[in-house]
Amino acid sequence: MAQSNRPLEIGTGLFVVLGFAALAFLTTQLPGSGLQLRSRAQSYTVSAEFDDVGGLKVGAPVTMAGVRIGQVNSINIDPMDYRAVVTLGIEHRFGRIPDDSNAAIQTSGLLGANYIGITAGASDAFLHQGSQIPFTQSALVLENLINKFFANSASSGGSSGNSGNSNGGNSSGGNSSGGNGASGGNNAPGGSSAPPPKPRH
Repeated sequence: MAQSNRPLEIGTGLFVVLGFAALAFLTTQLPGSGLQLRSRAQSYTVSAEFDDVGGLKVGAPVTMAGVRIGQVNSINIDPMDYRAVVTLGIEHRFGRIPDDSNAAIQTSGLLGANYIGITAGASDAFLHQGSQIPFTQSALVLENLINKFFANSASSGGSSGNSGNSNGGNSSGGNSSGGNGASGGNNAPGGSSAPPPKPRH
């Protein structure tokens, strides 16, 4: 009985091992992974500074018009202005990128990995080894947007409540004044009243 189950156990074990191997391979091919299993082309290095890189990782792709042209080599911080300095490796075959281009940190899908997208400028000079991309756009951090939304909602709600209380106070004051005026008019002399009785002789 044990001998008959042995081939089934071996097949199941091989299936599980192959599944884990395929999962590990796919993980290394994610855009934000620095373990890309591919031959690295000859490249030149440029840099760009950002206020916030979000979830950008080393090894993330650098694209232009949707085409991968390089990858992120390193991410550091400038101790002088406290901005993030991202070093990009651009393949040599993409050597005619205008030096006034724009680099933006974008997201693959709604909650996907971050990557850098370059939009070409109009300059006749091109990026080269050691160049710095002058125009950048930082990452949009979803948590920051949610916090700003709730903060704005809370402040607008508080101001609406204060406005309602103020209008209600003015209205009640006006009604009170009107009521006193009417009461004074009824009690004032000269109003309509019965004549005094005539004396008897």
